[in-house]
Amino acid sequence: MRYREETDAMGSVKVPADVYYGAQTQRALDNFNISGLFLPSEFLHGLALIKRYAAEVNGSLGLLEAQAAEAIVQAAGETIDGRFDDQFNLDVFQTGSGTSTNMNLNEVIAARANEIISGQKGGKSPVHPNDHVNLGQSSNDVIPTAIHIAARIALEKSLVPALKQLEKSLNQKTIQFEKVAKIGRTHLQDAVPITLGQEFSGFARQVSLGIARVEAVYERLSELALGGTAVGTGLNTHPDFAAKVIDLISRHTGIKFQEAQNHFEAQAAQDTGVETSGALKTIAVSLINIANDIRWLGSGPRAGLGEIRLPALQPGSSIMPGKVNPVICEAVIQAAYQVMGNDTTITLAGQNGNFQLNTALPLLAYNLLQSISILAKATQALAIKCIDGIKADEKKCAANIEKSLAMVTPLVPHIGYDRAAAIAHKAYESGQTIREIALQEKLLPPEKLDEILGESLS
Repeated sequence: MRYREETDAMGSVKVPADVYYGAQTQRALDNFNISGLFLPSEFLHGLALIKRYAAEVNGSLGLLEAQAAEAIVQAAGETIDGRFDDQFNLDVFQTGSGTSTNMNLNEVIAARANEIISGQKGGKSPVHPNDHVNLGQSSNDVIPTAIHIAARIALEKSLVPALKQLEKSLNQKTIQFEKVAKIGRTHLQDAVPITLGQEFSGFARQVSLGIARVEAVYERLSELALGGTAVGTGLNTHPDFAAKVIDLISRHTGIKFQEAQNHFEAQAAQDTGVETSGALKTIAVSLINIANDIRWLGSGPRAGLGEIRLPALQPGSSIMPGKVNPVICEAVIQAAYQVMGNDTTITLAGQNGNFQLNTALPLLAYNLLQSISILAKATQALAIKCIDGIKADEKKCAANIEKSLAMVTPLVPHIGYDRAAAIAHKAYESGQTIREIALQEKLLPPEKLDEILGESLS
């Protein structure tokens, strides 16, 4: 392999000749070979978005020569488009400020800008990774900014549409099953009748509230730390820099971002990331509840509840022919567990704001964006591959009602609690239905009994 020599404040470093990154990235690659986990592309593209518009603004403010500004804008744009994704392989477990990742971006963009200008990649002239690409910035403000940008975009463009799709699917089933009577259950025991549509309406409302919880954090995620530089004071940045860059980012994304009301909070704390994760965790809990109920309702198909029939997607066993499992529900539950675990990690990372800087930013970024991504994909799969294909087994629903001992409950106002309890006990011991025992003991005229038990199903 051929190498070229790059330098930084600590001396010279050999890097592969064909890469765009430089000395500081190579040192980080050597130092942080820990997990093989990398920051996601949406975070890196968000960081490149900052670099692109920072160069444009610095050029317009006369702080950057036109040639350098134009080359950085082009290089950053190519980075946003994913051209250099293979150049960003730094481990998540790195310096807590994310400085290594920030310099990785700075070096790649500078190297590409130099290639645009001179035909030679790498080096620090005419475009310098710190002096030009990082002009007016610090890792301490751009990494928190990139977290907010990436999370805000991912929520609006990915997770919320997936949740709305699931909500729509569940609402359609609410209507489709509105007249399918079935037995309700509490404590995993038979309760009184409800309709399958009512049951699905509860699922739909859970998802609706999840959407509201996510959208509630939009305003705070839209506050960006950019402009605070090292510790929040804005040292070495033009007073108009942050507002101008943020305005351009807003136009690019179609999302209204604004400068943080207090830069010291924005850099020392990551409370908004923790809050966002809390909303994601709540959605995960809702999805577990929905997926578990659905797989129980579809259990069997002959020796379980069997009140609904789930789509058959793939063989369910390597040894039992014909077995089909609720695979989407199981995948959704596992994804939700991961989100709940990520929330614990994010909560701990959010506490790592010592004085003027949180030093667990890469970890928080990785887990937060992973949670958004897998929730979005799991939610979409649940809607398309499961909910949309569910069918009601109306005969099984009706049979379960008729067999249920809870059918005695509507008789309580007519025969009293104690007598109703005795009827239920007798039905249980004999294996007969409540209706059969009531008719045998002539508790009520047959037509009155039919009327009471029929009303319980309406």
